[in-house]
Amino acid sequence: MESFKQFDHDVLVIGAGGAGLRAAIGAAEAGASVGLICKSLLGKAHTVMAEGGMAAAMGNVDDRDNWQVHFADTMRGGQYLNNWRMAELHAKEAPDRVRELEAWGAVFDRTEDGRILQRNFGGHRYPRLAHVGDRTGLEMIRTLQDHLVYIQNIQVYMESTVIRLLKAGDRVNGVVAYDRERGEFSVFTANAVVLATGGIGRAFSITSNSWEYTGDGHSLAYNAGAALQDMEFVQFHPTGMVWPPSVKGVLVTEGVRGEGGVLRNKDGRRFMFDDIPENYRAQTADNEEEGWRYVQGDKNARRPPELLTRDHVARCIMREVREGRGSPHGGVFLDISWIKTRLKDGEAHIKKKLPSMYHQFKQLADIDITKEPMEIGPTTHYVMGGIRVDGDTQMSTVPGLFAAGECAAGLHGANRLGGNSLSDLVVFGKRAGEAAAAYATKQSRASAPQDAPAQVMSEALSPFARGKEAGAESSFQVQQDLQTMMQSLVGIVRREDEMKKALDGLEELKRRAAKVAVPGGREFNPGWHTALDLGNLLAVSEAVTRSALERKESRGGHFRDDYPEKDPVFSKFNILLRRGDNGEMVVSRENIPEMRGDLKQIVEEQK
Repeated sequence: MESFKQFDHDVLVIGAGGAGLRAAIGAAEAGASVGLICKSLLGKAHTVMAEGGMAAAMGNVDDRDNWQVHFADTMRGGQYLNNWRMAELHAKEAPDRVRELEAWGAVFDRTEDGRILQRNFGGHRYPRLAHVGDRTGLEMIRTLQDHLVYIQNIQVYMESTVIRLLKAGDRVNGVVAYDRERGEFSVFTANAVVLATGGIGRAFSITSNSWEYTGDGHSLAYNAGAALQDMEFVQFHPTGMVWPPSVKGVLVTEGVRGEGGVLRNKDGRRFMFDDIPENYRAQTADNEEEGWRYVQGDKNARRPPELLTRDHVARCIMREVREGRGSPHGGVFLDISWIKTRLKDGEAHIKKKLPSMYHQFKQLADIDITKEPMEIGPTTHYVMGGIRVDGDTQMSTVPGLFAAGECAAGLHGANRLGGNSLSDLVVFGKRAGEAAAAYATKQSRASAPQDAPAQVMSEALSPFARGKEAGAESSFQVQQDLQTMMQSLVGIVRREDEMKKALDGLEELKRRAAKVAVPGGREFNPGWHTALDLGNLLAVSEAVTRSALERKESRGGHFRDDYPEKDPVFSKFNILLRRGDNGEMVVSRENIPEMRGDLKQIVEEQK
């Protein structure tokens, strides 16, 4: 039997981004012994790439803002498929989480009178995003990490990847993981597990996501019996770089548009004025002058159309490209340099407001954003769907298994508003950690089945044994073929025939994945790591495809060319996926509970 190290904690947190760090802090401060397992080094989580800010209705820039408006904006952006309880808790608690980060040392940008500055962002009625230039995610991680290291009952396990959840009866009680540097296995036991593993972007070929986003948490939960929800809703951020190749897919923060950046086609025309949705028309400027006044802080002006929701902006960009008005490399142009015609110190203003954007593209692509436009297009950015959780506790449908952040579903519905993700991490990371600690203390410790870890480790090592088998191939090639297929057939515009073709392709890719061979040893072997990631990527790809086939309409981040309109029938339920008795993926519909009366009234008033 393969040897392994053994560790025991009350609560395990998988993932050390914003949600994982806040969950670990919450569980530890509630008295639990916490093990924090992260795939990369501490401080390297994908949260550091979140740039624009965190949404919280503090009213520091516009005193008309409050939690009710934030709640209504979030529900409208999510097309009312949101878990309304989560949207309520998020809107109410986000300001406290921002102030908490400030108390722990986060250095937010300031208004002239010293309050936390807030900026405009797509889908938000008022300036709502607390920010640190365009490095907000990095500041969040630094602050949470600095706070965490002083808490005694948290043990961090870096460069370690979880490959299976262990169960005792119906409830989760541990995990099997391997050390990425040395290839050694570990078994962790715990009464509660919090998944905070982020997204699924690496299932697609063009993505802003880091290498870690291979759908690990989604797949772990699904294989343990938990329900996934609304996986069809994948957000393609409208502004990812498409040229030059050195920065292809790299995100251009929505903060660029929040500070006055405009979208132009190859003819130099601002095409976003051409298509303003009826339900946003009253809030959206219909001319350039009014849009600029809004950016400059005029409370009586309407916001520019570049700040409409991400799904709408992405589809407008694709329309320009498909109709032959796109940029030379299949995108459009995002221009912030034009504000030099409006501001005397425009160049200095851009460098002050968007320092990371300026330095990043100057160094990586030799593009000076103060002088020339960026060539951008939609890039796979975020998944609104994920593990189905209880709104208050974040517990999944499997006892003892919790989820928070991007891998959890509910808050964002059909489409996430920019900036809601960072506040989501800390609002529900805290709730998940505290609920996991409360659950863990009420349970007696149950040992995992003796044969389970051995079976998991044997399966994980099998690619090494296939080195000389006929038909064995590289894990990298299988991953690349999966990404290309998903981008082409289940991307931003979907059709039934193409998605059925993708399902056939996924079955073939599963057969190929079962035969991948890995040369060399176990010490930091990227081919082996990729082979182990393939199962997760295949699971989430199938979940996205089957959910997208089930939703025969267009809504939020899900657009079907064969069903281009919303269907009211599909507004009444969420789409769930569970693992069947024979390992098949089972699709079902779950009616959305009726919204509480006082929240209904808020939504009506804010319309």
